[in-house]
Amino acid sequence: MFESLLGFAALLVLIFLRVPIAFAMIFVGAIGFAWMRGWSATWSVVSTVGFETSLSYSLSVVPLFILMGNLLTISGVSHGLYAAANRLLGGARGGLAMASVVACGGFSAVCGSSLATAATMSKVAMPSMRKYGYADSLASGSIAAGGTLGILIPPSVVMIIYGLLTESDIGKLFIAGVIPGILGLLLYIGAIYVATLINPSLAPKAEGVEPFTRKERLGVFAVLGLFAVIMVGIYGGFFTPTEAAGIGAGTSFLIALLMGGMTIKNLYHAMLESARTTAMIFMIIIGAEVFSNFVNFAGLPDTLAEWVLDLELNAYMVILGIVLIYIVLGCVLESLSMILLTVPVFYPLILELDFGHEMLADPEAVLIWFAVIVVVVTEISLISPPVGLNVFVLRNVLQDVKLSTIFKGVFPFWVSDLVRLALLIAIPGFSLWLVGAM
Repeated sequence: MFESLLGFAALLVLIFLRVPIAFAMIFVGAIGFAWMRGWSATWSVVSTVGFETSLSYSLSVVPLFILMGNLLTISGVSHGLYAAANRLLGGARGGLAMASVVACGGFSAVCGSSLATAATMSKVAMPSMRKYGYADSLASGSIAAGGTLGILIPPSVVMIIYGLLTESDIGKLFIAGVIPGILGLLLYIGAIYVATLINPSLAPKAEGVEPFTRKERLGVFAVLGLFAVIMVGIYGGFFTPTEAAGIGAGTSFLIALLMGGMTIKNLYHAMLESARTTAMIFMIIIGAEVFSNFVNFAGLPDTLAEWVLDLELNAYMVILGIVLIYIVLGCVLESLSMILLTVPVFYPLILELDFGHEMLADPEAVLIWFAVIVVVVTEISLISPPVGLNVFVLRNVLQDVKLSTIFKGVFPFWVSDLVRLALLIAIPGFSLWLVGAM
């Protein structure tokens, strides 16, 4: 127990010193394991983890979904998604901001990266909102918050990693994120409505909605069709999530060709970016596996579970404590690192708790419900001050907008996220009803 706590302390120090999280976890995990078992066992663990992770068939889904997102990015579908959302919502006060949230959620779902969504959609949505007189706070806040939705709406790379860590059914994790994702979307739209009702100067009265082009219409139908094929294929039993990722990547290549975004240069950049992102994710996974081996050998998960059970704390109080830990960690870590670092420690504890709810009587259901909670808390951390990574990415792209302005703009969305989190914890059916109905 003492060794693992010392390891976590050393890891946080290295992170604050700006050592890359993957290398920090490998270093601390290896030193800690060597301290307890010797260097011979340590080299064996590190080499085995690196070899098995690199050749894991289950993890092949990750680079394929990343490639799918990058190919869709170069196809220019972001303009089509924004135009379609604008036609649906542009007639209301704050309609462009609402459209930005919807478009960001859709783009982030296929892109798989909240940070990439914030950077891409800011170039599409921000000029339009400024053109019609929207306040920079509301405009930038809607983009930063909207980008967080994609790590919950399937297909989600974060959900895939969680499924591999906990040996949960990835298909069920995907479907569990649908209703919470839609709930988040609706609450964000509600936050914009309330914010503009309280302060009408944030957004002008509704203007006429501009029609979107044939190319933009094609992009919308292509994304919706691709999403439908992936979801129906997985839940209809036609193919596995890994095969779905391959079909998605191949189809997105055809979409980019049809929409005219496919050039040799764009394809090269998409492939290169996919390789870089995949390498980064795999290094983080290897680091997390090495660190988890050290933590598990030190007995932290078992000791933590025993300690919590001895205190006889209410299960929901434990969940609240975990939520607070995630929000604090969000100040220094991005979403994937948080999931990989904490889930191996927390999920054995969650399985030991009695939530007193019939939908949470099954261990598999508990892990699926906990997955949704963890991802939503991670979304909150991406826009939480003082270090919301989505906010900082947006600040780098929109250099004429102050950081304080963006944080002011995300506040209504942050509040709505807390409301959503409370609903998901109190009513597990939001996460589990669709899973049980499939």
